Amino acid sequence: MNYKPIEDYGIIGNLNTVALVSNQGSIDFMCFPRFDSPSVFAALLDHQKGGKFQISPFFSDRVNHKQLYLPDTNVLLTRFLSPTGVAEVSDFMPVQDLSSFKSNVDRLVRRVKTIKGEICFKIICEPKFDYGRAEHKVEQTPDGDIIFRSEGKDGTILRLKSSVPIWLEYGSAVGEFTLSAGEHASFILESVNPNKDLPSLDVNDVADLFKETVHYWRRWIGKSTYQGRWIEEIHRSALVLKLLTSRSHGSMIAAPTFGLPEEIGGERNWDYRYTWIRDASFTLYALNRLGYTDEAAEFMHWIENRCNELNPDGSLQIMYGIEGRHKLSEERLDHFEGYMGSSPVRIGNAAYNQLQLDIYGELMDAIFLYDKYGSPISHNLWKNLVRLVNWVCRNWRQPDEGIWEVRGPRRDFLYSRLMCWVAIDRGIRLAMKRSLPGPIDEWMKTRDIIYNEIFTEFWDPRLKAFVKYKGAKQLDAACLLMPLVKFISPIDPMWLSTMRAVEDELVYDSLVYRYKPSLELDGLKGGEGTFNMCSFWYYECLARSGDLEKARLYFEKMLGYANHLGLYAEELGPCGEHLGNFPQAFTHLSLIGAAHYLNRELTKSKKSI
Repeated sequence: MNYKPIEDYGIIGNLNTVALVSNQGSIDFMCFPRFDSPSVFAALLDHQKGGKFQISPFFSDRVNHKQLYLPDTNVLLTRFLSPTGVAEVSDFMPVQDLSSFKSNVDRLVRRVKTIKGEICFKIICEPKFDYGRAEHKVEQTPDGDIIFRSEGKDGTILRLKSSVPIWLEYGSAVGEFTLSAGEHASFILESVNPNKDLPSLDVNDVADLFKETVHYWRRWIGKSTYQGRWIEEIHRSALVLKLLTSRSHGSMIAAPTFGLPEEIGGERNWDYRYTWIRDASFTLYALNRLGYTDEAAEFMHWIENRCNELNPDGSLQIMYGIEGRHKLSEERLDHFEGYMGSSPVRIGNAAYNQLQLDIYGELMDAIFLYDKYGSPISHNLWKNLVRLVNWVCRNWRQPDEGIWEVRGPRRDFLYSRLMCWVAIDRGIRLAMKRSLPGPIDEWMKTRDIIYNEIFTEFWDPRLKAFVKYKGAKQLDAACLLMPLVKFISPIDPMWLSTMRAVEDELVYDSLVYRYKPSLELDGLKGGEGTFNMCSFWYYECLARSGDLEKARLYFEKMLGYANHLGLYAEELGPCGEHLGNFPQAFTHLSLIGAAHYLNRELTKSKKSI
């Protein structure tokens, strides 16, 4: 099986979709034209059936591969270095309508250049439409363009333009060309709308489009107000989060990939190309802290639209399509072997109809933060929030699948109870701050009942810790959010003993497992790696408890686990390999949160010396 490590990839995007580019110049994953569209390239999930777009130089001697972003941009450079020559591929996706090339065409642009020597290159563009399930027709136009027409229900049509001769071979576009030092070749893969006569971009315009794309990203990152420690890591995380944000809808997907395993050869392979309500408070916190108020407002508008679609009883789904789609039916792609044989490969996500009570706390915290740091919420939204908080007051005792979306039996999870408390507490705070009408006395009574139950029903006096669910003898890293949501003081003795128990059970060399997997609990076989966002929560808890030195040490060790471009997948394996969907928004959101707090406290402590 010919698979590269997950961490060997970078991403480019245009705020509609992204592509994953390996450090050897192959685009091995791209859904097109949207994040949640069927894949066009998915060699990352099946190197034979998935499809790819590869550009590779031929060298007679040893080659080193280097990959970097142009500073403060999402323009990716992949470099090939050998004693006899140096070559470079620049990859980017122009943002629609934001340049002098006004259009509604989604484009992937690849520019190849020889820096030193004379180098022969090979190109193969081998799309596999509709997740590799659809056949396609291919033709070459008189001017040399290659047209790919999917015969699947997606009906995608792509055009490949090239500044060097290319030809057809077994349904793919291929070519070989030689460039001397200073010479370059360009390739544009773009969508074609058969119902509109849109002008195609000429390959001669690539240089100007490159400059405009660089300027777009530098203007965007230039709006950041963050000036503290680890600014490069913070800004790279911000650029990643922007890539995962839909320009059309304002929502942010959890990750741009599906099917990447949490354990090599395992079955924990999910589709993350959707927007989770759970991510909302972390997203708004990070965007506001960095000064991106426009993005926060757009995401808040998306959240308000979901609140306008409450179920008749006042409840919400846990996740939605990027445009707010409700149905996310899950299916298996059994014709794909999966990354390094990790099957099944799933698209869609059956968790969309689970009961996960914690989402109400994250939603209400997000709205509370936006009302505090952004703009006051509307009357109509408040009416919907009253219905929502009333629903929580009636249903908080229900067992559920919880934050980790277990596929085993429902449980009375600690984190779900905690976030029900947050939902009601933030509703009370909003009402009192803004003098908004609502059944405040009833909310206060319910909030206090939940508070007392957590201390009596979820505290294990033998473990001296808050446990995962009622009656459990195990811990859950989600408890790390207890002080972060201001439920308990970060220096409360009960919390400090819980922290010690978390360290004994779940922390491995500064990295944190979310819990100990079991077939009985989550209904799935196998294990998983340490959970990156939980690790960042842990460092913030350390800092809040007063152990700034240890928090900084662990945080900076964790920065060393990022890939060569500063990107993180969902998890880390025992050898530091990246696991799970990549890159994951929640990890980068948690990095920003921990870094922001650590930087502030370190600055305070320095001033006090």
